[in-house]
Amino acid sequence: MTAALPGPAFSVHDIPFSTHGSWFGISPVLAEKIRAEDLHLVSHQNGMHAVLRLVPLDAATGERAETRVEATPGLLSWTGKDGRIDLAYESPDTVRLRGDGLGLRVTAAAKDLTPFSGTYFYRDPVDGSHTFTSYETGRRYRTTLLSGTVAEVSGSQTLGAGVRGLTVTAEADGSWEVAIEELDSARQPYRSSAAFSEVTQAARRSFAEFADTIAPWRSEDTPAAALAAYVVWSATVRPAGMVTRPAVLMSKHWMDKVWSWDHCFNALALAPGSPGLAWDQFSLPFDHQDDSGALPDSVTHSEVLYNFVKPPIHGWALRHLRTRLPEPLDPAQLAEAYRRLARWTDFWLTARRAPEATLPHYQHGNDSGWDNATAFDPERVMVTADLTAMLILQLDELARLATELGFLDDARHRTRTADTLQVALLGELWDGERFLSRPAHDGTPAPSSSLLDLMPIVLGDRLPLEVRDRLAEQIEAHLTAFGLATEHPASPHYEPDGYWRGPIWAPVTVLIEDGLRRAGHEHLANEISARFRALCETSGFAENFDALTGQGLRDRAYTWTASSYLLLARDHQHRQAGAGAATAVA
Repeated sequence: MTAALPGPAFSVHDIPFSTHGSWFGISPVLAEKIRAEDLHLVSHQNGMHAVLRLVPLDAATGERAETRVEATPGLLSWTGKDGRIDLAYESPDTVRLRGDGLGLRVTAAAKDLTPFSGTYFYRDPVDGSHTFTSYETGRRYRTTLLSGTVAEVSGSQTLGAGVRGLTVTAEADGSWEVAIEELDSARQPYRSSAAFSEVTQAARRSFAEFADTIAPWRSEDTPAAALAAYVVWSATVRPAGMVTRPAVLMSKHWMDKVWSWDHCFNALALAPGSPGLAWDQFSLPFDHQDDSGALPDSVTHSEVLYNFVKPPIHGWALRHLRTRLPEPLDPAQLAEAYRRLARWTDFWLTARRAPEATLPHYQHGNDSGWDNATAFDPERVMVTADLTAMLILQLDELARLATELGFLDDARHRTRTADTLQVALLGELWDGERFLSRPAHDGTPAPSSSLLDLMPIVLGDRLPLEVRDRLAEQIEAHLTAFGLATEHPASPHYEPDGYWRGPIWAPVTVLIEDGLRRAGHEHLANEISARFRALCETSGFAENFDALTGQGLRDRAYTWTASSYLLLARDHQHRQAGAGAATAVA
């Protein structure tokens, strides 16, 4: 059997080392804006928590060794002048570590143990393993020596403050090996028949198979595709707690949730090659739909939040999902999608429409996904054009679903509602030059310099020609050398790292690029796609990017950015292939 290639190299300061299905990663990033000198085992059960500190040791002195950290999808290595330590995932909850010429100290990240916090440490009489049990994650971390020597144990059964952990060193042959597991209460003593090299090769094969499945089209023209696939693959967790399905977290840094619009972009990127996983991504927030029909703001291991919602892009997403899936949804999936999407749409048309109002409103910028966009500066409770535009697309998709299911009266009703909303959108918020936003409490419509006001381009050819052309002109004015600035750079409110007040964001790029194509502005759509792809190839898969420098900002391992790159790169490759085939025929 041919050995799997190592895959793309990456920095663990930007992207955690992890594997598909695991709830923990290996990273120096312990929280937002907090980085450690050493790598840690960081778990995302019950939130993001650094549990174990992993310190390479000079074999001669027992002091911390200076090492270089290198990572590829199957292997993480510390390399020093006298030796190295390798780490690989044997399974989603187990890592193997092997050292040669260097020792390893494994200690609890928390220094203090109280009755309600910290990490307790003891040696298990059953199998001789050393176990850390964490209040923060509610899980145990069992360390089993496979070869070598436990040279030192500190803080076993100690209460209060203190160092807790063990030091592993080599015997005469100069090597050692341990396994570390994340487990709930108890399991059989650790046993493995696989050699470390076999563990590494299996991990590499697992990633290579995933990359080949979701990005078989990748080439030299898409140099970031393999790393984008790794970001998505490694941020996927198995079902646990409130996470009802295999789920792609937004990141295995501090943005370790599934937000109820982020998931749509991951679903679309996965759809052609991994349809089951894609359907799980689309469906997961709907598993927590409440009695009003609202989706939660976010879902993670131990909480589901309903204090805000997210924009109703799900009709748009479902339409594209259905075109990308290799097989049509089966009747049960179709009926489920219709029922859930109908309840989500009706939430906006009832709970978010004032009496006598035609247009719905957001209660806060967080509801829109554009948390602090300048469109929400006049007031937080706002009627904005993007919301109505998304609902129109959602109603159109509901009408298509209803027709396929034989609900013809409902299909006609959904189409009429969509048309009524579009008439009101143009009549109330279009001033002849641009879309306006207005406070929901009888406020005066006003423009902003936010790209949010230009989002109705998602309606594509549903809009009158003069409206789409004017929107395209205004969108182009937001286009920097790197992509679409969410606040016009000439605005007095522009901030380079201002979240939605300037930086480039992946979901906006994908939505606008698609809307421009359907509006007949393919050249501009191509340019936006090219600049965003180049941005990711240079600056990675950050949560967002400085619009004037291209610098990656905030969380540097964001899956909707990686998925958006995969979407745009795949579509570009297919257009290129189609154009080449057309030229050959001609």
